[in-house]
Amino acid sequence: MQTRWSVNLCDRTRISYSYTTDAQKMEPGKHLHVAVVGVGGVGTQVVQQMIANPIYGFQLVALTSSKRMLTCTKDVCINPVTWKDALKASETPVDLPALKNTLQELVKQGEKALFIDNTSSQDVAEMYPELLSAGINVITPNKKAFSGDVGLYKGIVEASRSGRYLHESTVGAGLPIISTLRDLVETGDKVVKIEGVFSGTMSYIFNNFSSVEGSDESFSSIVKGARAQGYTEPNPADDLNGADVARKLTILARIIPEMKDEQGNFPLLHWVPVCGDHFLDPGRPCERYFQRGRASKEGSVLRYVGVVDVKNKIVKAELAKCFATSLGGSDNIIMFHTERYGKRPLIVQGAGAGNDVTAIGVMSDVLKLIRP
Repeated sequence: MQTRWSVNLCDRTRISYSYTTDAQKMEPGKHLHVAVVGVGGVGTQVVQQMIANPIYGFQLVALTSSKRMLTCTKDVCINPVTWKDALKASETPVDLPALKNTLQELVKQGEKALFIDNTSSQDVAEMYPELLSAGINVITPNKKAFSGDVGLYKGIVEASRSGRYLHESTVGAGLPIISTLRDLVETGDKVVKIEGVFSGTMSYIFNNFSSVEGSDESFSSIVKGARAQGYTEPNPADDLNGADVARKLTILARIIPEMKDEQGNFPLLHWVPVCGDHFLDPGRPCERYFQRGRASKEGSVLRYVGVVDVKNKIVKAELAKCFATSLGGSDNIIMFHTERYGKRPLIVQGAGAGNDVTAIGVMSDVLKLIRP
C-alpha cells in the first residue's frame, strides 16, 4: 500500500490538507472548514498540530488574535508557513459576527464548519448557542460556557441538535476525562463519586511546595515558575482562588443525570486559602498560612482536592493533607467511583496543564468530529 501526502496551498480561496492511501481516498470537497479564534499559547499549538498532522482533510478559513483577523479571500489563502506574520500584519479587526456568517454560508452549501474557541472569553462563550443553531460545530477549552450561567448551558445543549459541541480540554487538558465520564453515563453505569486533583496548576505548585522529600522553596517562587512555564492563567490568582477547580467540578457534575436537579451554579464548600494579594511577594510568605511544616512533620503532603459526591449532592474543593501521592509535575489524577467500578475506582492520571497538552485535548475533539 502506498501513502501519498498532498498540500494544496491555494484551492480557490482556501488552504487544504489531505492524506490518502490506495485503500482509502477522501471524497473531493469533503473537508472540515475551520475558524480558529484565539491564537495565544493554546491556539498556536492547535494550529501547529493541525498543520503537522494532516491525517484528515481540513481547510483553515480564519484565524484571529485578540485584535486582528486573518481570513481567506478570493485571491489569497492562509499560508501554513507564514500565518503568524500574516496575522500580525493584518489590518482587519476581529469581527466574530461576520465570521459566524461566513461559516453559516458554508453550512448552507452543504459543507461542515467548525468554530474553535481557544479564548477564556465570556462574550465568545455566549455565541455558542447561535453558532450551534446555525449548524456550526464548536470545540473549545473555554470553561465558562459549561460552568457558568445555567441558562447558557441549557441553551448550548438545546442548540446542539443542529451543531455538535465538544469540550474535552475543559477538564484535564489532554486527558480523557469528559469522554470517560460520558462513556460511563451513556453505557448505564451509575456514578457514585468523582474525586481527585483537577488542576495541573495547583498540582504543580503543591507538588513542589509540599513534596514527599520536603521542600524549602518559597511559595511565591514556585508560583512565578509555574507562570513562566505557562501552567497558570495570566493572573495566577484565577487558579489560586479555586475558581478553576470549581468550574471543572461543575462541568463534570452537569454531565451526571443524578445531579440534574443541581445544575445551577454549584456551591463549593471550601476554597483554597490565598494570602491576600501577596502570593507573589517573597517578602510576605504564605508558608505559615499553608502550614507546610506541620504537614511535613505528620508525614503528609498538601494537595488541592476536588470532589463531586453524587450520593450526597455535594461538590467541594479543599486543601487537604494526603499521606501518599503518586503525583509529579503538573499531573492530574481523577478517580471515578461507580457501581461497576465499585471496589477499585477507574483512574485517569497524567499532565493536566500546559499549552501543548491542552491543544491535544482540542485536537482529539477535532478528530472525533471528522472521523467517518
